[in-house]
Amino acid sequence: MKRDRIIYWIVTGLLSLSLILAGYMYLTSPLMVAGFRHFGFPAFFRKELGVAKIIGAFILIIPGIPIRIKEWVYVATAIVFISAFIAHTSVDGITTTLSPLISFAIWAVSFVFFNRINNLRTV
Repeated sequence: MKRDRIIYWIVTGLLSLSLILAGYMYLTSPLMVAGFRHFGFPAFFRKELGVAKIIGAFILIIPGIPIRIKEWVYVATAIVFISAFIAHTSVDGITTTLSPLISFAIWAVSFVFFNRINNLRTV
């Protein structure tokens, strides 16, 4: 059980760090502005997604937040990573999908260990 908690916190820390950094970049980087424009997304979506990623990251790492809220954050981040994969594949081809796939893999490990340490059933 202690091993599961250690793995959970390391992987969830990495996931949260990546979400915070991505959210910050979405809000501040001219490259991200150009990237979202390249995909055809409106500017408000980039800002909305940046703020949501930062909020979600903090929800995942702050202890004491109800499990159901954390579960919804996991669902939302899975949707974001899957949508990013689809967007990259649709616009630039399969060769540009490495980042969303790595993020999704980190997400999956975090989610599995979240369920283990909280004695929840996984599908």
